[in-house]
Amino acid sequence: MTRQLLFLTGTRADFGKLEPLAAAARDAGHAVAFFVTGMHMMDRYGLTKLEVARMPGVAVQDFVNQRPGDPQDIVLAKTVLGFSDYVTEHRPDLIVLHGDRVEALAGALVAATNYIRSAHVEGGEVSGTIDEVFRHCNTKLCTHHFVSSDAARRRVMALGEPADSVHVIGSPELDFHARPSGVTLDAVRARYAIPFADYGIVTFHPVTSEQETMGAQAQALFGALAASGRAFVVIAPNNDPGSDAIFAAIEALPAERFRVLPSMRFAHFSELMKNAACVVGNSSAGVREAPFLGIPSLDIGSRQANRSDAASVTACEAFDSAAIAGFLARDWGRRLSRDAGFGEGRAADRFAAVLADPGFWDRPLQKSFQDQG
Repeated sequence: MTRQLLFLTGTRADFGKLEPLAAAARDAGHAVAFFVTGMHMMDRYGLTKLEVARMPGVAVQDFVNQRPGDPQDIVLAKTVLGFSDYVTEHRPDLIVLHGDRVEALAGALVAATNYIRSAHVEGGEVSGTIDEVFRHCNTKLCTHHFVSSDAARRRVMALGEPADSVHVIGSPELDFHARPSGVTLDAVRARYAIPFADYGIVTFHPVTSEQETMGAQAQALFGALAASGRAFVVIAPNNDPGSDAIFAAIEALPAERFRVLPSMRFAHFSELMKNAACVVGNSSAGVREAPFLGIPSLDIGSRQANRSDAASVTACEAFDSAAIAGFLARDWGRRLSRDAGFGEGRAADRFAAVLADPGFWDRPLQKSFQDQG
């Protein structure tokens, strides 16, 4: 039976996770649409709504949910209003959202208050910021859960969700990294004017609870990287409060050793990462994709705290210049065994199989707390 699936995406990162699931649902015969908002709509971050629009066989609805400088509560309120209007008109059978950002929280609220079936991707994970609070809120609001690991499944159940509503599929973006990217490294370097063959990748996002120190953290981190003499491709931070201070530090970097990009096409980023000497920063790519690819990563600060215990991940604070220098000297260019802690790259197949089960659609929308053990 054909169902109407609506995916909500607010960032380049969550689209990379939702795209494989949407493609699998589309290929299984379901009607798929994307509600595109957040960073996707901003020139400063590469206007990545264009990346979503390139996906064949899906409908796309754009919505501007913020102006520069809007606080998160205002962004949440605007997204609720816009998403509610769209959902009221189109009434999907299933709303699919990812993770821990305010756009996802808005989608979960709209789904719950309108009694529409909803699926939360990558709930049950821990981190060191308000993102974890949003993530657990989404778990309680959504009716179905597609998690990345057995540990995440246990945490979702600890929040009172019934076992048969929680499905372990792995991290969806690993599906893409598990196969050839379809582009060559030379093509990537040419498209993005990356002049160096030996490089690390850096992404350093703001932590909303640490806005006052984000500028100092960024100055310390990028200062240590500059002092190393190495070359880096820097992907711009997201648009959370504190990003302006990080941009200020990035803009002062020497252009001959730092290539700064607002965003990249996912296939090109995958190929760039597969050939990187290391990954540095506080993006989930450093604790999830990098270990899967066997690439050493340096996790900076609290944003991904406790997210991964892979042997390829080293953690330190932004102000620990000695630890940063030590990592770059010790681990630059190393290759390690693949870590499968977040799956083997088969999430989309597992997602489609769950959707094919009639029992998935028969579950009642009224939730009740399930005590554990």
